[in-house]
Order: sequence, then C-alpha cells, then structure tokens
Amino acid sequence: MTDQPTTVSTVADGVARIEWVPDLHDEGFTAAVDVVRREVEGALAAHPRVEALVSPDDELGQRVATWAGLRREGVMRGVTVAGRTVDRIVYARLATDAPAHEPEGFRALLNSFLPRKRAISQMLLRDHDDRVLLCQLTYKQDWDLPGGVVEVGESPQLAVAREVEEELGLVIEAGNLLLTDWLPPWSGWDDALCLVFDGGVHDPALLERVVKQTREISAAEFCTIEQVEKRCADFTARRIRSALGRVAGGSGAATYTESGI
Repeated sequence: MTDQPTTVSTVADGVARIEWVPDLHDEGFTAAVDVVRREVEGALAAHPRVEALVSPDDELGQRVATWAGLRREGVMRGVTVAGRTVDRIVYARLATDAPAHEPEGFRALLNSFLPRKRAISQMLLRDHDDRVLLCQLTYKQDWDLPGGVVEVGESPQLAVAREVEEELGLVIEAGNLLLTDWLPPWSGWDDALCLVFDGGVHDPALLERVVKQTREISAAEFCTIEQVEKRCADFTARRIRSALGRVAGGSGAATYTESGI
C-alpha cells in the first residue's frame, strides 16, 4: 500500500472531499473502514460537510464509504475524471449528523442506501351500472384511474383521496384496499407498486361536480369495461379488471397482481 492511502482536500467553502487508493482495500475491509472513518472525523473538525465520490462499479468502495459513516445521497452523472465522462455515487456526512454508532445515526445510514420503491395510489369509482370513472390525462394518450404518486412519508390511502381532490375537485374518502399491483420497469420508469382503493358506487351526476385540474386532466367519464379495454393501456385494463373482480368477489384480503395479472 502507498504511504498516503487517503487524501482530504477542500473542494468548496466548508466542503471536504476524501479519496482513498484502491489498494487500501487490500488491508482488509475492517481496516479500510477504520482508516476512512478516522479521516472523515478529522475532516469534520474543520468542515461542516465531508464527501466521497465512488464508482458505481466499486462495490467494495461503496461498502467502505457506508460503514465509515458516509450516507449515500445519489448519483452524480457525467463527471469528468482523467479525461473520461463517468458516473459517481455521492456519499457524505455532515457535522450535524448523528454518529453511526448511535441508533438514530445507524438507522439514517441504512435508510440512505436501502432500496426504495415508488408507490402509486389509485381509486376505483363506479356508478350503478358498474361503469368505472376514467381520466383522460394530458401527458399521455391512454386513459387511467384517478390517483397519483404517494409522497414521501404519506399514507397511500390518504394520498389517493388527496389526488382525487386535487385532480377532480371531489372529496371522497378512500375505502378498502382492493388490489396491490406490481409494475415492472417500463419505458424509462423504474418499477413501482400500484395500490387501488375502493371509491364506492356513485350516481353518474357525480361528474357534474368535477372540477378538472386542467394541467393534468382533459376529461373524466364513467366508462364501460369495453371502453376501458379500448382507452387504457393493456396493463391498466388488466388492473381494472382485477380490481372489479375483487369488488364482485367480496373477499376479505386484497388481491396481489403483477402488471394486472
């Protein structure tokens, strides 16, 4: 190993960046973590923030950064290193962060790199003829159930009621969970979980109370299952069929599907 296994440099006001040579890992994982941890703590004495940029291909380097107390913040794309354009994972620790040996700090450390999955909440609203309320969206050609993405820290059941009120101006409490549908990665989107809640049965006159959020909603109509098949993406139509089957079946447990199947 070289005489200087790590370097710490000031890259901006109050920001230090730590780097270590690859052969530091030859000393063993625990030894490498101890070296980097000491350098991080030393740099925090003079800087509010210490960061490290690690290659996505360097799995051991990522582990060393994590267990040295640096929290994963995201991926910096298109960084120029030695004349090459590469991606780098950003790890950092702030002087105000709880230390990793404390329970709160350890949980925050885990939370920074454990997988997170997008959640989408939708509401199944029906009329007395078993037609389903669909929305024509401004940002895609196919129609869909009302709803949207669940915000961080938000209840999915409250999220769908919020989305219905924001998009359609309707105050409707979300009922039981009907369906959990896993959506595989598709067309630039990561995978997601779609949760469909029961919105109950309503008179068609409900449409007269709709106040569309014109930025997202072009139209809202009660549609027959034949119209659902024609207007929706195939996986959306399958999801609606599964949710309707759950309503008709009246079983206690919500159904689980993958892409509507």
